[in-house]
Amino acid sequence: MKIPEERLHQITNRFAELEARMASGQLEGEEFVAASRDYAELEPVAKAAAELREMRVEIAELALLTEDPEMRAIAEEELAELRQRLPEVEHRLAIALLPRDSADERPAMLEIRAGTGGDEAALFAGDLYRMYERYAAEQGWRVEPVSMNASDAGGFKEIVANIAGQGVFAKLKFESGVHRVQRVPVTESGGRIHTSAATVAVLPEPTEVDVQINDNDLKIDIYRASGAGGQHVNTTDSAVRITHLPSGIVVTQQDERSQHKNRAKAMQVLRARLYEKMRDEAQGAEAQARKAMVGSGDRSERIRTYNFPQGRVTDHRIGLTLHKLAEVLEGPGLAELIDALIAEDQAKRLAAMDE
Repeated sequence: MKIPEERLHQITNRFAELEARMASGQLEGEEFVAASRDYAELEPVAKAAAELREMRVEIAELALLTEDPEMRAIAEEELAELRQRLPEVEHRLAIALLPRDSADERPAMLEIRAGTGGDEAALFAGDLYRMYERYAAEQGWRVEPVSMNASDAGGFKEIVANIAGQGVFAKLKFESGVHRVQRVPVTESGGRIHTSAATVAVLPEPTEVDVQINDNDLKIDIYRASGAGGQHVNTTDSAVRITHLPSGIVVTQQDERSQHKNRAKAMQVLRARLYEKMRDEAQGAEAQARKAMVGSGDRSERIRTYNFPQGRVTDHRIGLTLHKLAEVLEGPGLAELIDALIAEDQAKRLAAMDE
């Protein structure tokens, strides 16, 4: 993608203006915060633009030197090397210039639910959660469970966690969808391969400023917790169910002994779901296409298959198969899949800009 010289000039000038404003000492409060954010976002773009401009100047100068018989051989060699590197530098700048999702740098709410497959699906949901925990550790992120509903056989019927760190949503947003597993369950005496599924949803986490919730829009029910969790579940009315009346979104929370803590966690989940709903409405058809990847947990709505007998993982959206299932589930191998999905998304957006 060839970027016009005028565009490079605009980037350079804009960055120089920002630098001057930041150095002036005249910015305070919100104005300084906004300028700092703009500076941080523009700096890598400005560096890539400067590199490209310098390379183009050098190519022009070397082209002139090729007319000198004494310098021709050396100039042609250097010129060939620069021209070979030029498309890579232009591509890097084009990627940096792509419009960014405003939620990319945010922490995210990870929701995993067992789908088709009973106990085996719950075990797989647990495997997926541990995979994301390990990947998060590799990235230096912090994972904090918000709520969980454990299965009697192990794993989770449902688990919700907050993942905090730099660029969490940018890297995990393509994980939303139905994940399918093919393996022989430990309870299967005949050695038959079973197929089950779990649904993953990754939601950017908003602040209270992003989503303001009116108390009058909430119906809050308090009831006695049930299920695993200790004796207190049968003796304390601590479980909380919050219904957001305008949207119909319902969130339940019963993991904590404290009703206050359960309400706070339920509000955290509700705020994330409302924020995603707002983003979907704002982005229209594009959001609907993205949300179509998040299904009900049915086997037919898969985005990725984890095949244990063959030791492979296939992402069906980009047709990528890795024969390193164990490495993917351990976390480090997941990076290869995520990087490929990000690269595919960038390529499609670049192609759309050229149309």
